[in-house]
Amino acid sequence: MTIPKPLVQINQAFIVVTVLAALLFHPAILLLPFAVGAYTLITKKNPVIHFSRRFLKKPSASYQQEDKDQQLFNQWIATICLGLSLLFFSLGIQLVAYAFSIMVILAAGVALMGYCIGCTVRYRYLMWKHNRTKAQA
Repeated sequence: MTIPKPLVQINQAFIVVTVLAALLFHPAILLLPFAVGAYTLITKKNPVIHFSRRFLKKPSASYQQEDKDQQLFNQWIATICLGLSLLFFSLGIQLVAYAFSIMVILAAGVALMGYCIGCTVRYRYLMWKHNRTKAQA
């Protein structure tokens, strides 16, 4: 299953904008991307991507496609980091909370520029798993 790249980029931009707004205005704004992420992981349907489909000018298949499983993996990483950020903000541990939020902004921002950190992490994990299985055989 695949997702048109412009929709993936809209979701990345949504994450960057909302997390940046949370850091600049109020940490409670983190609840929005966290809730979207949690919903996406539970249902396997991203509401930002679903809503944005209507703005595609061409048929979905005519765009470069991104792997849905990879996007879900990336969503896991972002949602966990956002959850930890929310937790640390609520515990008053501001520095760690900011660190987790900034990691999300950097990862999504770098992905918008063309390099997927989550893709590299997943690839390394899959290779490690494959090599471990091969070594045991």
